[in-house]
Amino acid sequence: MSMFGKIFGGGGKGSRGPNPQEAILKLRETEDMLTKKQDYLEKKIEQELQTAKKNGTKNKRAALQALKRKKRYEKQLGQIDGTLSTIEFQREALENANTNTEVLKNMGFAAKAMKSAHENMDIDQVDDLMQDITEQQELAQEISDAISKPVGFGEDLDEDELLAELEELEQEELDNNLLDVESEDVTLPNVPSTSLPTRPVAKKEDEEDDMGDLKRWGMEAI
Repeated sequence: MSMFGKIFGGGGKGSRGPNPQEAILKLRETEDMLTKKQDYLEKKIEQELQTAKKNGTKNKRAALQALKRKKRYEKQLGQIDGTLSTIEFQREALENANTNTEVLKNMGFAAKAMKSAHENMDIDQVDDLMQDITEQQELAQEISDAISKPVGFGEDLDEDELLAELEELEQEELDNNLLDVESEDVTLPNVPSTSLPTRPVAKKEDEEDDMGDLKRWGMEAI
């Protein structure tokens, strides 16, 4: 039996080991207890420090006793800090181990399920099945191509010949349209029966006035 087994009362070979979840819970409870102890010691250290300051000049003996108690509390506080660090490290390692255990357990469960799923499968049977599926797909494609292919008349016709015939029909239609336009009666507008208005003849007086104006303008220009 190991030293830990002797201290904590571990059983023999037939005893069941502690559950990881239970161990993690116990470590957390221990951490909480030590944290509370830390808070208590910090308060006591502050109290003894205030006592030493208060009696420093009045009662030196009381001040020295307060400082001694303060030192003891500080020592205990340091020990608790180290213990908390060890417990925290142990708890984290245990949590990681528990996580790995659960992961491996689930992976093993999945492996068994996969093995069970493949028990009735044979690789040769799978190959034969895939080959049958491929053949059926090819057959279905051939059937689809055959159904979609035009049958009957028109398959052997020459496309160039059809295009030439279409051009002849278009030209014939164009010629007919031109003949229809030429044969239509075009009605021209009637020639007016009345004579166009003539420019009125200027009176002699107006002509003389115009000549006088021209002469006057010429003299002014000179």
